[in-house]
Amino acid sequence: MASLVAYDDSDSEAEPEPVGSLHAAGEMKDTSDRAGPRGQGFAPGILDVTEGGPQPTEHGSEASGSLCLPLAGLGRSEWRACPSQRLQWPRREPGVPFPPSEPLHPSPWSSHTPAGYVSPAAACFKGANLAREICDCPQPTFCVPTRSEVTGENGNLSPRKRHKDSVVPYVPKRLRQLQAVKTDTGTRAGVEPQGPSVGCAPDPAPLGVTSRVSEFIRPYLDSPYKGTRVPRNVLFHLRGHGGPVNSTQWCPVPSQSHMLLSASMDKTFKVWDAVDSGRCLQTYTLHTEAVRAARWSPCGQSILSGGFDFALHLTDLETGTQLFNGHSDFRITALKFHPKDHNLFVCGGFSSEIKAWDVRTGKVVRGYKATVQQTLDILFLHEGTEFLSSTDASSRDSADRTIIAWDFRTSAKISNQIFHERYTCPSLTLHPREPVFLAQTNGNYLALFSAVWPYRMSRRRRYEGHKVEGYSVGCECSPDGDLLVTGSADGRVLLYSFRTASRAHTLQGHTQACVGTTFHPVLPSVLATCSWEGDVKVWH
Repeated sequence: MASLVAYDDSDSEAEPEPVGSLHAAGEMKDTSDRAGPRGQGFAPGILDVTEGGPQPTEHGSEASGSLCLPLAGLGRSEWRACPSQRLQWPRREPGVPFPPSEPLHPSPWSSHTPAGYVSPAAACFKGANLAREICDCPQPTFCVPTRSEVTGENGNLSPRKRHKDSVVPYVPKRLRQLQAVKTDTGTRAGVEPQGPSVGCAPDPAPLGVTSRVSEFIRPYLDSPYKGTRVPRNVLFHLRGHGGPVNSTQWCPVPSQSHMLLSASMDKTFKVWDAVDSGRCLQTYTLHTEAVRAARWSPCGQSILSGGFDFALHLTDLETGTQLFNGHSDFRITALKFHPKDHNLFVCGGFSSEIKAWDVRTGKVVRGYKATVQQTLDILFLHEGTEFLSSTDASSRDSADRTIIAWDFRTSAKISNQIFHERYTCPSLTLHPREPVFLAQTNGNYLALFSAVWPYRMSRRRRYEGHKVEGYSVGCECSPDGDLLVTGSADGRVLLYSFRTASRAHTLQGHTQACVGTTFHPVLPSVLATCSWEGDVKVWH
């Protein structure tokens, strides 16, 4: 009979854990090199991020902790009797993974397997005859129960009891190393990637959207948004695009809002970790022409993109698979998801028609026609019952149709006499707390409008001092509505007080036109800007 005494394995020599690399399949790829040590969040210092990875000017310290996890339990059908009739061994083949009833979640802050950790597949090695404890943590370990512990006197299942002499099958060192490689390269099967540790630069890996939460964002999730503070310093300078960056957007899911999306004229769009490390997480090369518009889905797990190649793609963030593919009959410049029905979105571009698509069927469900040549921007009002479109219909004699209000369900025009000044409006944004919206105009000012019919423009408040000069310069309100931010054709970033229309601060942001600005939805002092020179800056 096999001995039941637990023997310690001889692990005197170091066991290097091989770190596998996993690159996205298909059209998704990560062009960034290995990243260096992570930035220390909002600590002083500027992290200049290029394709070669971040290079912090001031290094911080980081400690990696160990992780001890419970293993999945086994049902009665999974056991069979040993010759001794006292031990019950699992009926599993070597290398077969456990059922996903209790998935493992390794710590995202440690790139190596925790000390003493035994994988479920390795623990089921049926040729073992020795045993030892996994660790001395308070969690239940995978022990070898007796017949009375698995089944009661009447043959029914009974809860397993934890004893001080609980043991697990011995796993050879070679099998543990092999299993570590399988676990590291098997992240596609549901195991999230493990983050970097001190002194280790991991290869690009899947993002772990469903589980990873930034340590800098976590304290703000359970508290209401505080007053916005004016950002003054550069936290990250993100370089990697080979052409002008058209827009940026933070992930709309608060717990995953460390990710920043950028769309560029270099035919790609990228996802950055713009809070912790400043490195490029993934690069998507799905388009054959410039990507003019890219939007997060409201669930934060996919990205909708459209460009000058007439193509529409809804891409899964983790796997890079195409959830939806469409082909428009015009170049796309504006995309917006419906705020209530997330399966619907509208797109506009170099056409007299705006189209509404359904991603479930992959077909156009509605069309909105006007006597225009191009749609510049789209903005939903009143929870999606109406939306506004900004067009290029402006001339010396008439300014009607510059901003058009539509009924989403009936495709009828509600009003086309909203803005009467002879300037086009390349960007529209909605105030988060008051029923008003703002329009960026080529007259070098921001105009304020009521968001209810008849959409009257305010004559008292006008936000001016920046330059547009034909660029598609974006504007946005802070989450609390106290500040307005806009770019400028001369590279500046200007912040205005919403109440007084006075200038709160000016940032000397870029050497070329700043065309995109966006506040972080959770962190009260973080701002992202992008420019025509192809870089992105994160301010705090």
